[in-house]
Amino acid sequence: MPNNLITSKNNPRIKNIVKLTKASERQHQNLIVVEGYREIDRAIRSGFHLTELFVCNELFHNHIWLHQLVNENIVIEEVSPDVFAKIAYREQSDGLLGLFEPKRLSLSDISLKENPLLIVLESVEKPGNLGAVLRTADAAAVDAVIICDPKTDIYNPNTIRSSLGCVFAVGTVSCSSQEAISWLRKNDISIIATSLEASIPYTQSNLKGPAAIVMGTEATGLSKQWTTIAHQNIIIPMRGISDSLNISVSAAIVLFEALRQRESD
Repeated sequence: MPNNLITSKNNPRIKNIVKLTKASERQHQNLIVVEGYREIDRAIRSGFHLTELFVCNELFHNHIWLHQLVNENIVIEEVSPDVFAKIAYREQSDGLLGLFEPKRLSLSDISLKENPLLIVLESVEKPGNLGAVLRTADAAAVDAVIICDPKTDIYNPNTIRSSLGCVFAVGTVSCSSQEAISWLRKNDISIIATSLEASIPYTQSNLKGPAAIVMGTEATGLSKQWTTIAHQNIIIPMRGISDSLNISVSAAIVLFEALRQRESD
């Protein structure tokens, strides 16, 4: 069971977890912080290596699950409620926080199905939006999510939280746009760019074959390096006063239209 109870906020391990809120520190230590039973369990099931687990027994009560980790020789540290409040980043936490080793995938690591479907995000900035897209990508069983010229960390705690741990289940790669374009062309995958200036509604596009749905930021949309080389530029028609949707909503609409077309054959 857990070692001696940690009651001091000045404990070196506790101070280090606080340091890991910074992306540069996570990169330096090659560690990520995962809070919550669901997210931690999904990370473990997805093959991520748990290096250390911190538990507040006043909040977490799944002792059977904890015993299983003890049997797997996972280091478990019990902390007091006020110490856990120091390291927790969400309200109404369930008293569980783990440190994991991240996975840094490259394009060559992507395993494509016979008729692949991918999503590409250009310069995504908000970790919450990225997490929501990853949750959608998992629901649609995409082959991978490619993040081009990223402006946020894949393993930002807010990304993990908003993805509900799906960030661990979906193959996610960071690279430049040019690297992604070359890789997609090499693998004969059609580039389907979403654009406010496109003339083809997404329902009229052909999404049945190997395809990568490419989306830009809500503020600026896709850059011309994508729209000028795309096989199709598509739009989600707006019927109200809004001229755009949240990127995760747009991803869900187009991805499930692709699934509908593929399943209709």
